[in-house]
Amino acid sequence: MNIVTIKDHNSGSTARIAVDRGFNCFQFLARLTDGREVDVLAATDDFADGKQPETHHGNPLLFPYPNRIEGGRYSWNGKEYLIPTDRVLYDSTGNAIHGLCLDRPWRVIQQSDDKVTGAFRLSIDAPDRLDCWPTDAEIHVSYQVIGSCLRSEIRVFNPGNQTMPWGFGTHAYFRVPLSVNSSADQCLLTVPASKVWKLTECLPSGEKTVPPENARLDQGCLFKGLKVDDIYTDVLAENNVVTCRITDPAAGVKVEQRCPSIFRELVVFTPPWSSSVCMEPYTCVTNAINLELRGIDAGLQVLQPGESWTGWIDIEAMSI
Repeated sequence: MNIVTIKDHNSGSTARIAVDRGFNCFQFLARLTDGREVDVLAATDDFADGKQPETHHGNPLLFPYPNRIEGGRYSWNGKEYLIPTDRVLYDSTGNAIHGLCLDRPWRVIQQSDDKVTGAFRLSIDAPDRLDCWPTDAEIHVSYQVIGSCLRSEIRVFNPGNQTMPWGFGTHAYFRVPLSVNSSADQCLLTVPASKVWKLTECLPSGEKTVPPENARLDQGCLFKGLKVDDIYTDVLAENNVVTCRITDPAAGVKVEQRCPSIFRELVVFTPPWSSSVCMEPYTCVTNAINLELRGIDAGLQVLQPGESWTGWIDIEAMSI
């Protein structure tokens, strides 16, 4: 297994990336200014050995579509597409899920002590999946450890000669609690979004609604008893930055995930298989390519041939 370790020598913080498993950063050990170490991301010890699914651990990268495409079917520029079930991931209800690159090897194109950049291009790294998308698609992701922060820089590029629809998201599993000496029940989760999309079997209907009172994450909710798998929307950004937060008062630690406001949806998921929570920033909603055809503003992005887009996501641990 190809594992890259990066380290900020000033702080001592480290991150480990499984290059052959979707360039998944599955471990981030953040060293605080007082010397304490916070294990931020949730993954089992044998993930690096390839014994656990990529979708359940670390920080999966979702591209060129995050979450689901209904039935694996969509149309683009008048052409119908059916994503083959034997070539991509599907959920139990028959929907293509989580994109085309999270379970394939990437290529390391640049590396230093504290930073590594990986590249994935359909025609090079998954040629068997090239006909699943209207055109070739390329993504570069750089991880850098800076102090107690893990910065991800993302570049999406259209290398083809056709328009390229796309969406991007991450699926990070954050540990709860943030210390072995504190309690998950007392941790507070805050997500700055006031509405959720109405869902049927995880697919948006096209309507939005106010979440139930026990899941009003914009007001802060305790992790105790929280069970959600929802797409939060109407996101509030401050100075064009969206900030999600886990606060562990007993540990005296908080973790923030920050990103620009182009990440207009936030999937929040409490997995049943670990004490963790996913806060997933997406540039578009689930099944966006089909919703847009129905005239619903779903956030689908489009790049012309030769065009690119850049973005970033920060994950930072700090004392409170």
